[in-house]
Amino acid sequence: MTFLGLNSDQWQQIALSLGIVVAAILLGRWIIGFLLNRVLARLVRRTRTELDNLIIDTVRPTLYLLLIVIAIQSGFARLPFLLSAEQLNDYLFVLYFLTGFAFVWILAMRVFEWYGAEVAPKTESELDEQLIPFFSRVARIILTILGAIILLDKYGVDVSGLVTTLGIGSLAIALAAQEALADTIAGFVIMIDRPFRIGDRIEIQDLDTWGDVVDIGLRSSRVRTRDNRMVIVPNSVIGKSLVVNYSYPDTLYRIQIHIGVGYGTDLEEARDTMVEAVRKVEGVSSAHPVEALFLEFGDSALIFRVRWWLDSYYDTRRMFDAVNTAIYNALTSKKIDIPYPQRDLHHKIDVESAGRLSGMIRPG
Repeated sequence: MTFLGLNSDQWQQIALSLGIVVAAILLGRWIIGFLLNRVLARLVRRTRTELDNLIIDTVRPTLYLLLIVIAIQSGFARLPFLLSAEQLNDYLFVLYFLTGFAFVWILAMRVFEWYGAEVAPKTESELDEQLIPFFSRVARIILTILGAIILLDKYGVDVSGLVTTLGIGSLAIALAAQEALADTIAGFVIMIDRPFRIGDRIEIQDLDTWGDVVDIGLRSSRVRTRDNRMVIVPNSVIGKSLVVNYSYPDTLYRIQIHIGVGYGTDLEEARDTMVEAVRKVEGVSSAHPVEALFLEFGDSALIFRVRWWLDSYYDTRRMFDAVNTAIYNALTSKKIDIPYPQRDLHHKIDVESAGRLSGMIRPG
């Protein structure tokens, strides 16, 4: 007796194969859960990290799908009258590959998420937090390309042309985006070398720009100036420029100015006056010395270099105003001359020229 071209024995084999697959679908989740809970879960509880729990949560559905694929293989192996061995192997390869690919994809993404949520916030450096999204995207691209190459190669598609095309395309993109690529590479260098960090006050001398670092990105960095303007600087420009970091190694900062006093001034009196005036200014660090060094003989004055320390660089501009005012008032109160630039000219003439000049000068 036949039905739809199949005899009763063949229908029995089909029913048995379907029963195996249905049993795997219905009982597989329970079987996998039982094994994992009894064996691996006990080991996981002894560890402090959540990474192993994350791996088990990823393995659980993967093993369930793998069990269903094995059941399909076992069931359809009994049905050579429906599928040849070669056809069955081709289909099974796709199922096994997709199961393994899904496992690797999900596990990789969960590891990145776990690292970003659990590990990166606990580290002193912010480099890993900034690079995790980038590496996550790179991992997706690499996995997708590898998966496509494996599948195409399995079914006889020549992937050498595809690989060559990808190489040429990558080269063309790199040439077309040289500046963006240079900025990205410079961004990596800045994040690894760490010449400055977010929150540091820096000066980019080639750009005559200084302010507080707000963000360090892969392509550009953002600096907020003291007048609350945001300067977006490409990382390649920063890499080529001389950068002064006022926050590293700490915020302690020394300031110096040059001031001249008149010739004939008592040097020690001028020195003591300037030092005492600076020490009384609020904000000057009392833990570090204030110095007034006699530097050189100027054209019109004796030049002193006055220098003092601040606990923080934030009030640099105000401190110049306060200290300059204090020094000026102190020197003025002690009647110490602060000369401005001046020149004395001496003109020599002979007797004959003096006579002619006197004759040219009329009374009144």
